[in-house]
Amino acid sequence: MFLENGVIRTMDSALPLARALAIAGDRVAGGVGTHEIALPSPEVVDLGGRCVLPGFTDSHVHFPTWSLSQRDVKLDGASSLEEALDRVRSHESSGTWLRGTGWRSAEWETQPTKERLDEITGERPAMLWSKDYHSVWLNSAALARADGDLQVDGGVVERDGGGEPTGVLREESAWQFRARFAPVPEDEWVTATRDGLKLAATRGVVAIHDKDGWLGAPGVFQRVAERDGLTLRVWQSVPHERLPELQALGLHSGIGDDFLRIGYLKVFMDGTLGSQTASMLDGSGVVITSREELAEIIQESAKLSWPVGVHAIGDRANREALDAFEATREVWAPLGLRQRIEHAQCLAPEDVGRFADLGVACSVQFSHAPSDRDLAERFWGERADGAYTFRSLWDSGALVANGSDAPVEELDPLAGIRAGVRRTIDERDAWHPDQCVTVEEALLASTVNPAWLSGDERRRGKLLPGYLADVVVLSRDPVECPPDELESVEVVATMVGGRWVHNPPPW
Repeated sequence: MFLENGVIRTMDSALPLARALAIAGDRVAGGVGTHEIALPSPEVVDLGGRCVLPGFTDSHVHFPTWSLSQRDVKLDGASSLEEALDRVRSHESSGTWLRGTGWRSAEWETQPTKERLDEITGERPAMLWSKDYHSVWLNSAALARADGDLQVDGGVVERDGGGEPTGVLREESAWQFRARFAPVPEDEWVTATRDGLKLAATRGVVAIHDKDGWLGAPGVFQRVAERDGLTLRVWQSVPHERLPELQALGLHSGIGDDFLRIGYLKVFMDGTLGSQTASMLDGSGVVITSREELAEIIQESAKLSWPVGVHAIGDRANREALDAFEATREVWAPLGLRQRIEHAQCLAPEDVGRFADLGVACSVQFSHAPSDRDLAERFWGERADGAYTFRSLWDSGALVANGSDAPVEELDPLAGIRAGVRRTIDERDAWHPDQCVTVEEALLASTVNPAWLSGDERRRGKLLPGYLADVVVLSRDPVECPPDELESVEVVATMVGGRWVHNPPPW
């Protein structure tokens, strides 16, 4: 197959543009830019001036949870408790549980309680996740499932003046409640994930670094792969607590095939901005893993050649994560382990340069900056000057990879790229415009850099001979598009391994 008559960006600095793209089987073939290749009766695809790029990788996504959330009541943008309740009231769903996602109550005059939810849900248990997925709002029927067994280490149970649970659980208490008292049947996970794959293909997503495949349903991707085949490539994280099991089974980082591989261990240092549980240098927030505990985890993981991805939101959480990586660097660095901090949202100025110095990557979400600006200014004040410092991190030499954190934000790489370039998602001016990245940098953070993080830099993330033919076709070239017109760029088609998985030509 030849793709020609368009703008073909290889994302390789030595050969940034190609005249045509030759594809044989699941690979980009030799002779990029020419037709001089031994292919029997090649199909020629006329791009009609459209733009071709390596397909997008989402470096931080809870894919099964995002897929499941497509069926839930949507509470994103609800400006008050009443609006959220109205959406719940009008939502039609079946099943034992009523589920929802996306509420953010920090600016509501009235806070969520089980009593208000009881008014419209009755005896049907209801479980509504906050936008950051670090808090859950339950009604009385749901709370009754736990029979008072709510408090766990690293968790927060909100209580009223009389000491009774309000219905809001945070951090580990929220996650443990779901795991113990409201598990989703594996068949439902599988069905939702199959639908999610189709939607992801329409967004140009060809690979993900997934956070959830070992949480709700450990076999979900395997089951989808066996029944239908996967239409994107999965680099799977595993909770660090599962390391003894992995060791006993003889599993190691990188095991798998071209579509599904186990990648790295995930550790939580703190909570989130939205739930006010981010660990801050002023002492506020929730500490889930201490610096000393993380250092021990990194050392034990390195002995078995496992890289570690560390969730760190607050400035204290990020500093202590960097401290732990620094204290253990002589153990993991000689092994070439590609360590990473997830989010890196709020950084003290003196810590920005440490990522590059230590060789620790930043797995960030460009879309969080404009989405979180009001909360950051409200809760972090002047410290928000050190939040979402994408430009500073890039200029320091750190490797920056972009993701969505879906379902916290929507799984939409083009929306993330716009957010990184423009730092606004509404009519307001850019928030901290000095931290904007360029379109080229945003594309690198969504293609080349994630491939490096997963050890795929010699076969993915670029369109060069021998690389996997994972391709997205866009309606226009984003590099040549004025920033205020980026919203006009659309995904036309998506190819994974030489096979069209969304909207095959002709167009």
